[in-house]
Amino acid sequence: MKKLFIIAGLIVLAVAVFVWPKAVKRWEHAHLYNPAADAKAEIADAVKQASKQHKHVMLQIGGNWCIWCFRFNDFVTGDPVLDNYLHDNYILVHVNYSQENTNKEVLAGLGYPQRLGFPAFVILDEKGNRLHSQNSVGLGDVNGYTGEKVLEFFKDWSPGATDPKDYSNSK
Repeated sequence: MKKLFIIAGLIVLAVAVFVWPKAVKRWEHAHLYNPAADAKAEIADAVKQASKQHKHVMLQIGGNWCIWCFRFNDFVTGDPVLDNYLHDNYILVHVNYSQENTNKEVLAGLGYPQRLGFPAFVILDEKGNRLHSQNSVGLGDVNGYTGEKVLEFFKDWSPGATDPKDYSNSK
């Protein structure tokens, strides 16, 4: 009987070791999008910051219900090259879209990016002008996101890539 309790205890411990990290990660994700946030004010602050730092603003639109939103966030923050490139070139804002708050007015002003699916990305220049909108479908393959495609997306819409001076002498 004693052996049975020890074996059961070891099984419970083993399950806890595998389940606990996922539970913690899920709790952390619950705070990625804030339904109570004032998206309009957060975007305005990000544009001011981008203007001072000569960066663009990247809006990641989704919700705490969206597994692909978390996968994208984890993929980028888990890759030092992607994370550094993102923060060197963009001010990132997570814009909530959920039953609690759809940010209807803000998203209408951005051309309804939620129509693209989630996560949806909107790139704004340092003045707050919308440059690009897309979803995350083209940023990977059947196995998930790929570093090469995500970095290409970041580079394609970075301040350097969209600077008119780079194209003023082209024929």
